[in-house]
Amino acid sequence: MSLHNLATLLSPTSVAVIGGSDHPGSVGQVVVENLLSGGFAGPIHLVNPRRLSVAGTTWSASIADLPQPPDLAVVIVPAAAVPPVLAELGAAGVKVAVILSAGLTDTNGLRQAMLDAARPFGLRIVGPNGLGLLAPHVGLNASFARGAPRPGGLALISQSGALIGGLIDWATTRQLGFSGIVSVGDMAEVDLADLIDLFAADPHTDAILLYIEGVTNAAKFMASAQAAARIKPVIALKAGRNAASGKAVRSHTGALAGAYDVHVCAFERAGIVQVESLTDLFDAAAVLRVGQGLAGDRLAIVTNGGGAGILALDAMTIGDGVLAELAPQTLERLNAVLPAVWSHSNPVDLIGDAPVERYRLALDAVLADEGVDAVLVMNCPTALTEPREIAQGVAASVVAARGRGMLKPVIACWLGDANQDVAGPILSAAGIPMFGAPDAAARAFGHLLAARRAKASLTAAPARSAPRADDRAAAAALIQAARSQGRTLLNEIEAKDLLGAYGVTTVPTRLAATAGDVATACAQLAPPYAVKIVSPQISHKSDVGGVALNLADAAAASAAAEAMAARVAATLPDAEITGFAVQTMIPAGRAHELIVGLALDATFGPVVMVGAGGKGVEVLKDHALGLPPLDGDRARAMIARTRISRLLAGYRDEPRADIEGVVATLEALSAIAVDFPDVVELDINPLRVDADGVMALDARIVISQDSSPALRLVLPPATVE
Repeated sequence: MSLHNLATLLSPTSVAVIGGSDHPGSVGQVVVENLLSGGFAGPIHLVNPRRLSVAGTTWSASIADLPQPPDLAVVIVPAAAVPPVLAELGAAGVKVAVILSAGLTDTNGLRQAMLDAARPFGLRIVGPNGLGLLAPHVGLNASFARGAPRPGGLALISQSGALIGGLIDWATTRQLGFSGIVSVGDMAEVDLADLIDLFAADPHTDAILLYIEGVTNAAKFMASAQAAARIKPVIALKAGRNAASGKAVRSHTGALAGAYDVHVCAFERAGIVQVESLTDLFDAAAVLRVGQGLAGDRLAIVTNGGGAGILALDAMTIGDGVLAELAPQTLERLNAVLPAVWSHSNPVDLIGDAPVERYRLALDAVLADEGVDAVLVMNCPTALTEPREIAQGVAASVVAARGRGMLKPVIACWLGDANQDVAGPILSAAGIPMFGAPDAAARAFGHLLAARRAKASLTAAPARSAPRADDRAAAAALIQAARSQGRTLLNEIEAKDLLGAYGVTTVPTRLAATAGDVATACAQLAPPYAVKIVSPQISHKSDVGGVALNLADAAAASAAAEAMAARVAATLPDAEITGFAVQTMIPAGRAHELIVGLALDATFGPVVMVGAGGKGVEVLKDHALGLPPLDGDRARAMIARTRISRLLAGYRDEPRADIEGVVATLEALSAIAVDFPDVVELDINPLRVDADGVMALDARIVISQDSSPALRLVLPPATVE
C-alpha cells in the first residue's frame, strides 16, 4: 500500500486521542500533555466515556460523537478494545491511526482482528505497541516520549520506543533537529518501507535515520531504501550484531552467513549507510546532511596543532580516504601567507598561534585546490586565540566559498568541551558539522565516502548477465531424483553434476557403491586418488574421518575405504553409508583454496558467499556476502572485500590467480539461486584456484523439502541481454 492514506501522518490538521485521559501519570494523560505543549495548532479531540475537561481540547464520549473525522487518531485503549475502535474510526472516515496499545498478538488473535477491522476502510495502522509519532515542523508530539525535539531535517524511524527519548536529547545537544520521529512498534501494517517512502517524499527531510531490529517484507524494504537513497542519505543502525545465528545448518556457508552480516550485505545493496553505534548514527547524520557534494576521496587537513592533524591522519587509515597531495600553486599561496615554519605539506599546520585571518587564507587556498575533495579544519584551544573568532572566520570562508560555487564538504573538529560549546552553534548555522575528537572527524569523512559509494552503486547499471548456456533441465532432474528418494542432501556426485550443468569445472569423480567397488572406480581415473564417504547423515566428512587423500593406487584407495567404513560404523552406527566418492587427487601446488556457496537467510532469502576456504574456514572467517542476482562487477567487488583477494592478485613470484574464473563461479551460483529456490544450502569447499583456472574439489547441496518452494529473491532477477 506504501503511501496510500499516509500523506497526513506528518502534517495532520486535527488529532483525536482515543483513550485520552486527565489521570496524572497515565499514558493517555502524557500524550495529551505532549500534544498541548508541543504547539500543535489544530483541534485536539479527546474520546473517553468519562467526561474530561482539559484546557485546549474538546471532549467526546464516543467516536461517533466527534464533530468531524480527525486527520490522525492516536489509540490508547486496552488491547481487546482496539479492533472495535478501529472499525469505528474507519467507518467515521479516519485514514490513519497510531496505536500505542500493547498486547495485540497472533497468539491471542487480536493482531489479526485489528487488521481485519481496518482493512475494509483502507485505514492505515502505525504500531501497535509503539511510543508514538512526532512531527516537529507542525508542532505535533503525539507520543509519550520525554523531551521536545527541535524542527530540522532528520527523520528517525525506530523499532525501539525506549531509545527515542535519549536520541532526542542527544540530537538537541548537537544542534540537530527532526522532520519526524516514528516509533514503529510491532509493524502490524505500516512497516519500515512505508515510512522510508514517506520521508523520501517529505520536503523537510534531508536524511533518514533507521534503528532496526528486524526487517519485514524484505523485497519491499529493499525497493523503498534503494529509491530513497538515490535522493537523500539513508543511515541505519542494526541491533543484534552479536546475536546467535539461529538453528544449526549443514553447510559452512550457512554457518558463516549470520543474520547480522546478511543485513550488512543487504543494506549495502540498498544504498544504506550502515553505522555501528548511536554516536556514529548522529555523526553520520550531521555530516551527510550537508556533505552531499563529495566528488572523491582526497582529504586536506587544516589545523593549528600538528599532533591533532596526525591523529586525524592515523584514524583515516582505518577507512578508504586518502590524504590529498596539494598542488604546487596551492603551496605557493600558503607559503605567501603562513609563517616560514608551517608544515609545507598536508596536513597544513598553521602553528599554534594561528589567528583567524591565517585560518581564512589557508582555508581559501586549500578549498580552491582541484586535488582536494573535502577539508577537515581543526582547532586546538590556546590562550593566544579566541575559539569564537576562529569559528566565525571559518564559517565566513566556507559560506563565501559556497557563494562562489565551491561546494566541497568541510568538516570541523574543535577539541575541548568549552571550545565546542562556543564554536558549535556558529559552525552549525553555517552548515559545517563539528566533532570533538580527531578520530570522530575522520570517521565522519568515512561516512561521506560510504554514502558516495552507496549512491554510485545505485546509479550503476542493474545486474545483467550475458545469455547463459546452463543445462537447467539436467539440474532439475538431479533435484527431482533426490526428492523422489526422500532426500534433501544431494550426494557429492550429484552436487558436482549440478554445478557442472551451470558451467562450474569440477574434479572428475566416480561413485563406488561399496568399498569393494572402489578399485573399479579408480580404473576410470588417474592416480593418485582421494576417497570420501558418502552418507546422507554426514555433512562434514573430514570431521568423522571420512576423507582419505594422496592414495597412490587402487589397492590403497580400497583399503582406505574399508578402514573408513569401519571407523564410521563404530562412531556413527546410525549413519547410512551409500557409497564412496573416488576422485583424482589434485596436487595443491601453488593453488589457493576458496569457499563459495549459497545459503538461505530467513529475511533476505538466498545469499552468495566467497572467501578463504579449506578446513579452517570457520576459524579464518574471511568471507564476503552478496545478494543475487550478481553480475561480474558485483562478483568482483565481493572478492575484493576478502583478505585472500590480496593473495589472488599475485605477489612477489606468485602469479595472479584466475580471478575471472572465481567471478564466473559466483555468477553460476547466482544463476542457480534464481533458477532453483529448491537449493537452500550449497558449498564448494574447496574451490581450487590458480593461474590456470578454477576447479571445485568438493561440493555439498541441500534442497528444500517443499516440492514447489517460492522464489525468495528480494531483488528482481537480472535482465538477460
